[in-house]
Amino acid sequence: MIEPAAHIWTGDDLTDDEFAAITLLLRERRQFDLDQYKDRCIRRRIAKRLRSCKVADVASYLKRLEMDRDELDTLLATISIHVSQFFRNPDTYRILEQKILPDLCRRARATGRTELTFWSAGCASGEEPYSLALLIDDMNVRDLKINILATDVSEPVLDAARCGNFEALRLKEVPPEVLDKYFYRDSGHYQVIERIRDQVEFRQHNIMTASDYPPADLILCRNVMIYFTRVEQERILSRFAATLPEHGVLVLGRSETMTGDIRRYYQSEFPVERVFRRTADPVTVADI
Repeated sequence: MIEPAAHIWTGDDLTDDEFAAITLLLRERRQFDLDQYKDRCIRRRIAKRLRSCKVADVASYLKRLEMDRDELDTLLATISIHVSQFFRNPDTYRILEQKILPDLCRRARATGRTELTFWSAGCASGEEPYSLALLIDDMNVRDLKINILATDVSEPVLDAARCGNFEALRLKEVPPEVLDKYFYRDSGHYQVIERIRDQVEFRQHNIMTASDYPPADLILCRNVMIYFTRVEQERILSRFAATLPEHGVLVLGRSETMTGDIRRYYQSEFPVERVFRRTADPVTVADI
């Protein structure tokens, strides 16, 4: 006999009660609040796990989530991760390499600073912060200490990022000479060399948490905000403004926009690549 086809979950077929039960589990077990995310995005990602687990109903999946912490972590990673690759949108990295990074270093030297911090917020599996580390290493900056902080909400995703092991598909924008210099082959994958891995500090952090944004001179938060409601986007942009110094730089994803009063904190420097420079306007407490 032919087995009946499994239900193909889409996310729209979750009832409101089922959706609420799953989000409640994430809030209680992983302190991950989905209230500020766009429901449709979250439903699609929950559906991806329902299909992978081949469950016939949500009650079975809820039971699994309650008993299997690994599946709960996998669901969290599926919801929070965004697809990335090394040097995604190469023009953005050209601007960083040729304009932004040299300018930040020049300003630091002019003011007597000896240290800069660059933050990849929502770093997923690490392609973005490692790409930044490759640029900085190639600049051969000797007189400044440059810290690269990479954060994500999912600890399992961060564990994978710390390993620095990537399939070839994620490296298609990496020039061959850079690949030869900074990677070695490992069972069909590419391994980031230890010296570059050591330049990146990976840390668990939820950008919806208002109280602990790290000070940074450059913030990369690309293709993360699209998952949040407009209200939460503006709140996060205000928090970024509060942590950036004047002339600090924020880079968003190319499909992400900045609207409303929040624009007074930023001046668009490279509009197509969504590169913004922090203005001198002080951030009001009401905005954060």
